[in-house]
Amino acid sequence: MTEPILSVRNLTATFGQGASALRAVNEVSFDVMPGEVLGLVGESGSGKSVTLRSLLRLLPVGGHVGGSVSWHGKDIVRMTDAELRAVRGGQISMIFQEPMTALNPVLPVRVQIEENLRAHTQLDRKGRNARAKELMDLVGIPDSARRLDEFPHQFSGGMRQRVMIAIALASDPKLLLADEPTTALDVTIQDQILNLILDLRDELAMSVVLVTHDLGVVAATCDRMAVMYAGRIVEEGDVTQVFAQPRHAYTRGLLGSIPQAGTERSMLLSIDGTPPGLAAIPQGCAFNPRCDFATDICRRTRPHLTGDGHRAACHNSDAVIAAGSPVKKALSHV
Repeated sequence: MTEPILSVRNLTATFGQGASALRAVNEVSFDVMPGEVLGLVGESGSGKSVTLRSLLRLLPVGGHVGGSVSWHGKDIVRMTDAELRAVRGGQISMIFQEPMTALNPVLPVRVQIEENLRAHTQLDRKGRNARAKELMDLVGIPDSARRLDEFPHQFSGGMRQRVMIAIALASDPKLLLADEPTTALDVTIQDQILNLILDLRDELAMSVVLVTHDLGVVAATCDRMAVMYAGRIVEEGDVTQVFAQPRHAYTRGLLGSIPQAGTERSMLLSIDGTPPGLAAIPQGCAFNPRCDFATDICRRTRPHLTGDGHRAACHNSDAVIAAGSPVKKALSHV
């Protein structure tokens, strides 16, 4: 069997010290295979973005990463700062959620792309300039020679996202971490950006971890998916398996909230309540206060991921399976 390119085990991310420490990511484990697109899915506040940042130890001051993140035989969590600098942006790159806050507004695009090239390649000034133009062409920005000297505010939202992708791809990474790369973009531009990422995945033979709350995006782009709730993975498996037969009530609720062709004027399935705060995670299964399938054991004992391939952390998976998937075949055309 092919070995995973990234292996994450019991990843944790905590903020604060001692008894007041809050755990935003709680013992998360998953693998990313070569050439695979893995989707991390869940509501806002479920821990998706913090998980992605924790992989590269990009938490703000006061944040602490635990567990292990195995990359080419080395644990990123225990790397020295010098070793980590060689991995960040070079071997593993990240597209951040909002380009206008990730890009420096007072520096031209050329400088921001060449910064990565200067740190991770041996190219001279002429070589960096040529590579920057090549990257702009690669991500579909027209008139690249001229636009390299423009500033982020002179680009549209979709073009700024393409600039972010160009920066991320500057050093030919083997793993791309994409944190909601289509947020706030219109549907047409979303489709262009996602197709671009998939094309580049094939062209550059890289893997992708895609964070999103949009299950339509997952259906169209991902090979496998992991559903997160309250800092934990509650279900994981091939996209087709999870959509066809969800084994966790939270996943079933998310799938039921998707508008589908042929269901006009019918009620969408909704999940009552909101995700818990970090300081108020319920005992047992964190989803039990919002779950229609919850029983006494759900309120007492925290379930663990079980299963072969398609795994779920649910005491009542059989009941969830028996209820059936709310997704109809129309979703396959998303």
